[in-house]
Amino acid sequence: MVWIPDGEFAMGSDRHYPEEAPVHRVRVDGFWIDETPITNAQFRAFVEATGYVTWAEIPPDPKDYPGAQPHMLKAGSVVFAPPARPVDLRGPPQWWDFRFGADWRHPYGPGSGIDGLDDHPVVQVAYQDVLAYAAWAGKAVPTEAEWEFAARGGLDGAEFAWGDEFTPGGRHMANTWQGRFPHENLNLDGYPRTSPVRAFPANGYGLHDMIGNVWEWTADFWSSRHPPAAGKACCVAQNPRGAAEQDSLDPAQPQIRIPRRVVKGGSHLCAPNYCRRYRPAARHAQPVDTSMSHIGFRCVVRGGGAPVSSQA
Repeated sequence: MVWIPDGEFAMGSDRHYPEEAPVHRVRVDGFWIDETPITNAQFRAFVEATGYVTWAEIPPDPKDYPGAQPHMLKAGSVVFAPPARPVDLRGPPQWWDFRFGADWRHPYGPGSGIDGLDDHPVVQVAYQDVLAYAAWAGKAVPTEAEWEFAARGGLDGAEFAWGDEFTPGGRHMANTWQGRFPHENLNLDGYPRTSPVRAFPANGYGLHDMIGNVWEWTADFWSSRHPPAAGKACCVAQNPRGAAEQDSLDPAQPQIRIPRRVVKGGSHLCAPNYCRRYRPAARHAQPVDTSMSHIGFRCVVRGGGAPVSSQA
């Protein structure tokens, strides 16, 4: 883990998506954070030690999904399935597919696997799975403020985790999408899907993959905007913890009462023509019950003492 000293920074952005605004000053106490996302090897160690079964491996309870078709209530998860031709970018179901049998060991469904991918980030983990791993490892899930502060690497206000130029000197600094999403992936960075967690340069704090590769869960419930900026220096938010659970529910699906958490950092599917969320300020809502083939996580330990866990 890497120690992040306490500090104050400008959280959010007024230049991109509305949910990132407004920019506001935030203070966070010092904390330890994993140098990389949790890998397949680390998650396997957890499962082997505990016998844990992930959310994607358990058939859904019909009472949680009123109106769902019975044949869909089987264990599985959501997988990116690129179309063969250009599609309307307002229709994500055209490139997402719920596949029975998709889970962390089979991230793209039956027939897929993670052999040879020990150093890739684990995916297909729902929020409950993240909490279980963190508890076993003696750690916690980072808040959105902690995560964003760490991702900035000391570059307060910079566009990206490494500065203001996306590919400085033509060098790819993170695993993102090159080409026209979702049908054309040019793989100019060398990775069509996930990449090893140290394949790209670390940020100023020595952290890898804070941007790109996989989205990462945070502990905060989703809000459609940040709170307004404090008018006085004395009132800067200290260790903010996000919205209320009730406010995180999806108003477009009032019959489904599934809370949503904030995920951060973008993924290998973020592209200039669709999802410019490969930035520290970027944020997205994720239902706590939904695992996907491009979402992973890392953990924190709060307080000044060195982490005592040697499990992860």
